[in-house]
Amino acid sequence: MNLELLQAYGPRMLSGLVTTLELVFISAGIGALMALPLALARNSRSRLLSVPAKCYILFFRGTPLLAQLFLIYYGAGQMRGPLDAFHVWWFFRDAFFCALFAFTINTTAYQAEILRAALGSLPRGQTEAAASLGLGSWVTLVRVLLPQAMILALRPLGNELILSLKASAIASIVTVPELMQATKLAFARSFEFQVYIWAAVIYFLMVEVVRRVWILFERRLTRHLVRAAV
Repeated sequence: MNLELLQAYGPRMLSGLVTTLELVFISAGIGALMALPLALARNSRSRLLSVPAKCYILFFRGTPLLAQLFLIYYGAGQMRGPLDAFHVWWFFRDAFFCALFAFTINTTAYQAEILRAALGSLPRGQTEAAASLGLGSWVTLVRVLLPQAMILALRPLGNELILSLKASAIASIVTVPELMQATKLAFARSFEFQVYIWAAVIYFLMVEVVRRVWILFERRLTRHLVRAAV
């Protein structure tokens, strides 16, 4: 290991790591807030709600994240006038915010589809039993259906978070100063291939930490099921 190289570029890579974590977890958090309403709209009997939600999910799950990022980052530059008129150019002129927006709308589609599938897999008898007890549709959703659906969706949602973490390297293409961008800069100045090995190790450690924390989180939320089985 080249300790001088580590001393020279290690702080920059750590700064890139912080940017990566901010990008992934902020987008995942906002996506989680938007995913449930979108999943409910997708499952709605009203075509005015279900069709737009279906189109949104199909488009953002069916096109590459890189293409979505390019459309937002480079497309915003072509629409500076209208964006300036709506006072949002300050947002789209920043590469980090463009990447954050792209990652958010992308993970929202994936999380919404996960929740939609989880809600759809619940037995119909759950809703009928709640209705026979006189529970309203909102109470049935919050108190009966959603807790069960979240248990089913936990592992796929964890996988989506891990995939977003690894996909964050895409943001380096539009000059977001995240981990991979810092690694590319370190290699361009030093021509030392080992900086990519450091980056790979850091990504592996991040994924492993998230995976283990998610397992603990899943066990915590499903501990009552284990007790019931015993």
